Amino acid sequence: MSTLYLSHPAFLEHLTPLGHPERPDRLRAIERVMEAERFQTLERDQAPLAVLDDTRLAHLSGYVDGLARAAPTEGLVRLDADTTMSPGSLEAALRGVGGAMRAVDEVMTGRVANAFLASRPPGHHAEHDRAMGFCLFNNAAIAARHAQRAHGAERVAIIDFDVHHGNGTQDIFWSDASVFYGSTHQMPLYPGTGERSETGVGNIVNAPLRAGDDGEVFRAAMDEVLLPALDAFGPDLVVISAGFDAHVRDPLAEIRLIESDFGWVTRRLLEIAGRRCGGRLVSLLEGGYDLEGLSRSVAVHVATLMEA
Repeated sequence: MSTLYLSHPAFLEHLTPLGHPERPDRLRAIERVMEAERFQTLERDQAPLAVLDDTRLAHLSGYVDGLARAAPTEGLVRLDADTTMSPGSLEAALRGVGGAMRAVDEVMTGRVANAFLASRPPGHHAEHDRAMGFCLFNNAAIAARHAQRAHGAERVAIIDFDVHHGNGTQDIFWSDASVFYGSTHQMPLYPGTGERSETGVGNIVNAPLRAGDDGEVFRAAMDEVLLPALDAFGPDLVVISAGFDAHVRDPLAEIRLIESDFGWVTRRLLEIAGRRCGGRLVSLLEGGYDLEGLSRSVAVHVATLMEA
């Protein structure tokens, strides 16, 4: 079976203030690297447009409706110090949701082996009732809920290796034992959550890293903490919140990963998915703000998915 690659031109229309790290050039850099010959066998499609009701799988109706009303027809609207909407933001965010759901559909029905969604804005900071940290809708959380409701998945695991803790995903599933959330991230760093002591109902495992930690420390945290917990959980689907801002080149943090570290963790997650759930795995782009580090890391990640 093949790997499905999803994206859409609408993701370029989510505009942010001049100098903002979450900018359209992130997607352009990824699209350029995906033109390489080794990716010509990828199955490619455009992310479909979700409807607002789809976002209610993970978000309160009042928040969803308020965000839709806040969408501007011109200029930028600031939701918090870091998070803005432009006229194209709502469609981009809804196509992120639609792409995540489409990826789940294709993987859960066995039509493809795995899938990667290259979208923006990212999602893992969006809590059940608020936008924050560049994020509007939590694509990973919605993907997990969609797998459960549309495909009968009883247990879904979300693994997040973005350098920032996915406070939104943790918030949404804090009391839900049917969804596992595991995260490596730098601490202290935005948003300030992700201590080891934050365990929900036993379904949340955080393995914080310190500034300056490299691939050896990251791999140890995965091998000794997150991956054994994931394996024991026995998921029906693995969802990756694939942030690449732990790369050594990234300007927003101080973790020192390189491309091979992202390839290694992708292989390890594929191994567990292969053993536990027939290889079913969906990967969703989160952060990554140095264009070279981001594009090279995504290339390794997707190439590794294609080897499954």
